[in-house]
Amino acid sequence: MDTTIFKKLGLGDKEMAVYLALLENGASSVRNLAVLADLNRGTAYDILKKLQELGLVSFFHKNTKQNFVAEDPERILKLLADREQDLKKSEEKIKELIPELKSLQEKGGGKPTTKFYEGRSGVKFILDDVLLAIKNQTDKNYYVYSAAGVREDVYTAYPDFNKKRIKNNIKANTISLSEGGGTYGVDERKWLKTEKDGKGNMTYILIYADKCAFISRDSHNNPVGVIIENKMIYETQRALFLQMWKLI
Repeated sequence: MDTTIFKKLGLGDKEMAVYLALLENGASSVRNLAVLADLNRGTAYDILKKLQELGLVSFFHKNTKQNFVAEDPERILKLLADREQDLKKSEEKIKELIPELKSLQEKGGGKPTTKFYEGRSGVKFILDDVLLAIKNQTDKNYYVYSAAGVREDVYTAYPDFNKKRIKNNIKANTISLSEGGGTYGVDERKWLKTEKDGKGNMTYILIYADKCAFISRDSHNNPVGVIIENKMIYETQRALFLQMWKLI
């Protein structure tokens, strides 16, 4: 049985070993459970206490000895529902704190912040940041310089990106620095003729929500990215992009 999914509920291998042993063998003492789950007695007892707190195990006394028994597996669904409810409550509280946290961030004086990311997971983080930063803005446009090679890195790192972007009515204006590429939803794309020799060495650039992201490849041909957070840099890059857009 694959029990890895239960780790999302805070139930590790040892917890599941004890719970499954109780399900399979019925009421058992701590000593017996320790043997069945291949644990020392102290660890088995601590795990049983945790499982009791989660509502998955109960106990009774028989001949002055404490015996433990597993609750119905349906209780796991209740545990999941309780976790979901707690997460929703936490989400609401965090939403209330976001303005205060942002005000603390703004006290930094608007100094440019540079963040580095590596690999496909780093590229996906950058694209998620685009969605998150623009999602609740009035202006849902952002601007892209798209380059072959790195473009494929972007698509591979986040296959559902355009689908999620369109769902949130986010529009991309793209200038392609090489052949290829398409439009999605209400996007617009133009192509800029560039020297053939340099097409494989160009950077994929995203200009969005007071930020600029640069995605390229390192010396080992692995995708890497940088996000620069600064309104002045953003406005400069946006102005240059829009001017070039008019000229193409």
